[in-house]
Amino acid sequence: MADLAAAMDRRRLVTLLSPAYLWLLVAVFLPLSAMLFFSLLTDLPQDAPDWGLTLDNYGQFLTNPTYATLLWKSLKLGVMVTLACILIGYPCALVLARTIRGRARETLFLLVILPFWSNSLVRIFSWAIVLRGNGVLERSLDWLLPFDIRLNLMFTTPAVVIGLVHSYLPYVILTSYLALQAIDDDIIEAARSMGASRWTILRRLLLPLSLPGLLAGAVLVFVPVVGSFMEPRILGGRMGTYYGTVIEDQFIAVYNWPLGAALSFILLAVVLLIIALASPVLKRART
Repeated sequence: MADLAAAMDRRRLVTLLSPAYLWLLVAVFLPLSAMLFFSLLTDLPQDAPDWGLTLDNYGQFLTNPTYATLLWKSLKLGVMVTLACILIGYPCALVLARTIRGRARETLFLLVILPFWSNSLVRIFSWAIVLRGNGVLERSLDWLLPFDIRLNLMFTTPAVVIGLVHSYLPYVILTSYLALQAIDDDIIEAARSMGASRWTILRRLLLPLSLPGLLAGAVLVFVPVVGSFMEPRILGGRMGTYYGTVIEDQFIAVYNWPLGAALSFILLAVVLLIIALASPVLKRART
């Protein structure tokens, strides 16, 4: 009887999980398999009937130092954007979770997720209008200050960072907010009753207990930023050449899909390696 019940539970579990695994198969593993196949081709089958398999596409990354330089540049960009999102997003999440209550919290929370409701290109071009020379930002500063100001932010690295932070900041705020909301208020009250200051409560209780959510938000920001191409392309101009823009060029401009696929898999491997190396540190931080 117990074996029959266990078999029924197993079948019920498989039935419930099948849609999710089917979706992962169709949306993740099949595209990745196709990209892996393209990365090993000498040419596209529809363009060259005599196509074959080769590792030369991966070899180009090793022989051409430009790709490694751009990858390192993209990794540094990912670190800068992630740190900026943490420094801005965690205090916002802390205020939302522990200070503001009622309708004010709902209104601010709505403003946090508002960027998700607009197209990414609309957000990027909006920042281009704000940051360009004689744009909204410079005109506002000229109106407020008695002297002339020329920021020259457009087509610079700070412009790219600003656009990326605006796009990915909600991830850090949302994950940190959920982690802070899960902390029992009785723990905070017990610390206050024992004479702990606000700084001590933040450093010894809130930050360690909410660290898993903060780290999850950091990963959600770092991984897509390293391979981003729209913000660097539009806001960075000539300074916006990164690893992601080179991959886009291989698919769109050069029409060299095998090399673009190989560069994409190298980026995926590097990101997974960084996460694997950082996982012991992340586990220690959680405990």
